[in-house]
Amino acid sequence: MFPKPHSVLKPNTFAYEQEPMVKPTGFREYDARWLFEKEINLMGVVALGLGLGTLLHEFGVRPEIVTGHDFRSYSASIKYALATGLIAAGAKVHDIGLALSPMAYFAQFALDVPAVAMVTASHNDNGWTGVKMGAQRPVTFGPDEMNRLKEIVLSGAYRYADGGAYRFVPDLAQRYLADLTEGKKIRRRLKVVCACGNGTAGAFAPKMLAELGCEVVPLDTELDYTFPHYNPNPEDMKMLHAMSEKVRETGADVGLGFDGDGDRCGIVDNRGEEIFADKIGVILARDLSKLHPGATFVVDVKSTGLFLTDPVLLKNGVKADYWKTGHSYIKRRVNDLGALAGFEKSGHFFFNKPIGRGYDDGLLTAVQVIELLDRNPDKSMADLYADLPRTWGSPTMAPHCDDERKYEVVGQVLAKLKSMYEKKEPLTGQAIRDVVTVNGVRVTTADGTWGLVRASSNKPELVVVVESPASEARMREMFAAIDAILREHKEVGAYNQTI
Repeated sequence: MFPKPHSVLKPNTFAYEQEPMVKPTGFREYDARWLFEKEINLMGVVALGLGLGTLLHEFGVRPEIVTGHDFRSYSASIKYALATGLIAAGAKVHDIGLALSPMAYFAQFALDVPAVAMVTASHNDNGWTGVKMGAQRPVTFGPDEMNRLKEIVLSGAYRYADGGAYRFVPDLAQRYLADLTEGKKIRRRLKVVCACGNGTAGAFAPKMLAELGCEVVPLDTELDYTFPHYNPNPEDMKMLHAMSEKVRETGADVGLGFDGDGDRCGIVDNRGEEIFADKIGVILARDLSKLHPGATFVVDVKSTGLFLTDPVLLKNGVKADYWKTGHSYIKRRVNDLGALAGFEKSGHFFFNKPIGRGYDDGLLTAVQVIELLDRNPDKSMADLYADLPRTWGSPTMAPHCDDERKYEVVGQVLAKLKSMYEKKEPLTGQAIRDVVTVNGVRVTTADGTWGLVRASSNKPELVVVVESPASEARMREMFAAIDAILREHKEVGAYNQTI
């Protein structure tokens, strides 16, 4: 019988090589993330595979699963350890090799396989690993499934079964790219900066854009798992600034940046201005709602308030649904509501029928941006952005807070703001209009200025976002007020970036 995991083992010891180590906090709300070798070892990954295979049987799902891995020095070994555990649990593993997360989701449909386990740390720093999992396409696990998986793995309650097998699928990447580009030649000649941060998308995104008919300007598209310039994260200002410089240098029409596993896309316009993903969502919703009047769009609580107030969206009968941040939450909500699309400020975009299959795909997002520009030949990306009502918004800011404490801190911040609202106490000198608690706490004042605090689902951090439709000064006032509340908690550390 496979040993029950330890939460801590000392590296370079007999026990570390012989027994599994799985730190409990690696099981997040909607996927799994660990520091490899410090929080999980290869034997621990085998235990994870055994637990996932056990869970598939428990769910009554046909025990077949797609797996792939991102471009990091250790990801392939982690994938094979995961596959070992899955096979021991009686699962048939369909390995698509080096892949993007949306490529693995696509494979569920293309290969008619019910489950997926994509080995990726996404945009996290080197040293991190993780697995994005699902057993009901196109959605991925949420808290209920992750908690049950955690119980199985940590208790060692595995179900062993015969019939496990391994199959390598050599041509999945070509099938995925063909599916994205078939019948989509554009008429407008566009020069596009393709930024990949030396991550996995560099193997696929430039080919796709060229196939669409774009003139591709590559930026850090060579695969290099040391990430020599910056992490492949299109929400990070370092990557956005590099894209901006390349757009200005080359006179490109748009810059498209992809994260480490290709399920997110960041945008820079033709003037080199970085456009946060929620504003891109508004631009896309404006265009798509002309083709699909009355469409529903799901957006996360970090996103701009324009989805509720933009006059073009209102004219087109758009229904906006604000929901919990997190790719699994938005993906499931889009599926449950039959929404046309879902948008996250982090750059996850989810396109449902007839555009996509409901999962997040950075390359499909790029296709939609290119088609948007093709449908509006008399307008640049900057023109489309300038057409939006003006708001002043922050990047996503992330002060450090330990995994063991972050939810408690957010709960205390929520309680304080809710108490202020109930007692009619002002915030930034204005009355509090509403307090939304669907995911952390989002507080809005009378003039529409709002601030959000939530716990990061995949890192030891809080998430802070502020926006104002009134002025930059009001945005900064909201940030100062939110930060002052956070500074009441000694557990909250420095920000990764600020305004």
